[in-house]
Amino acid sequence: MKVSEDIFCVSTEDNRNHLFEGQFSVPDGMLYNSYLIIDEKCAVLDTADEFFCSEWLGQVKNQLGEKRPDFLVVHHAECDHSGSIGLFLKEYPEAKIVASAKCISILEQFLGFSLSEKSIAVKEGDVLNLGKRELSFIAAPMIHWPEVMFSFEKESGILFSADAFGKFGRNKTEDSEWTEEARRYYFGIVGKFGMPVQNVLKKVSSLGVKIICPLHGPILSGNIPDYVSLYAKWSSYKAEKEGVLVAYASIYGHTKIAAEMLASMLKEKGTECFLADLCGERSIAVAKAFEYSKLVIASVTYNGGIFPAAEDFIRDLVDRGFCGRKIGLVQNGSWGPLAAKAMKEKLSACKDVSFAEQVVTIKGSLNEQSKKELELLASEILG
Repeated sequence: MKVSEDIFCVSTEDNRNHLFEGQFSVPDGMLYNSYLIIDEKCAVLDTADEFFCSEWLGQVKNQLGEKRPDFLVVHHAECDHSGSIGLFLKEYPEAKIVASAKCISILEQFLGFSLSEKSIAVKEGDVLNLGKRELSFIAAPMIHWPEVMFSFEKESGILFSADAFGKFGRNKTEDSEWTEEARRYYFGIVGKFGMPVQNVLKKVSSLGVKIICPLHGPILSGNIPDYVSLYAKWSSYKAEKEGVLVAYASIYGHTKIAAEMLASMLKEKGTECFLADLCGERSIAVAKAFEYSKLVIASVTYNGGIFPAAEDFIRDLVDRGFCGRKIGLVQNGSWGPLAAKAMKEKLSACKDVSFAEQVVTIKGSLNEQSKKELELLASEILG
């Protein structure tokens, strides 16, 4: 796929319907991108997951034709992008790896041999000249590993952004659905590192970026300021919109019924509301928690505390810097409803959160009293 004159994208599609990074459901698969710059000197930018190494290398060879690469630029050492480096070096032993010093060190750990004679360490501000095109390097530590670099090709205004601006799925074209899966990807993988994201956004803001080439998902060439604005919002941990996420963990359905009733009440009051089953794909709920301005968690009491699915969700929020939201709590317990107290204790680790005074307590199933409490909570959470 041609990105611009002499710059090409080589993508491999992973449709194995597995868990990405062992935890994120990707029913639409994943896209692994690498790039080629064919100039007086040729550079390959990143590789692919080892599972696709033969397919990937075949595409690279086909695109290069009779040319041979002088450089392999590695922006990110994670295995889904570096897994084919070993095969690449066997095919092109003369090529030099260009990466940050930290990246080279990590690659040596994965490969099991020294790269000291086969690598060039670069840092912030260094430039790799390929002929009429050159790559300027930008340090981007903790997005989401410490070794990460971006690079910028000024002639075409292309930012090679490593894992930033990526998304789940195999779609190669920009569309209206980009934001949903990009948000889930961001808060699942990068979300903990808001300040590093803010720092690198400042660095690239004055570059005149026209195209963003990420390692996952489609190449972005539409309204670049809109994409950057979303990343600025996400990395600030501020809500994108007014609304309520109602997230529930239910065993036999009674807590689910309560969550559905609360969501219905909120919608009747004119509020946008999203209902999430925490026993399903948790990363959806995590992304929605950051999207909306308010959160309600409904959990059954389990072993005197929080049901595991709800506890894992809360841990994910705390780990990713969840803050500045109003939170409501719903608990269910047939003989000892204790989940709300435990949830509040864990969520209190989040900065600048407040809790609705009305806690809804269900003993087994909804009754008139607990329905009234749901009404009161719906009114208070919107107040």
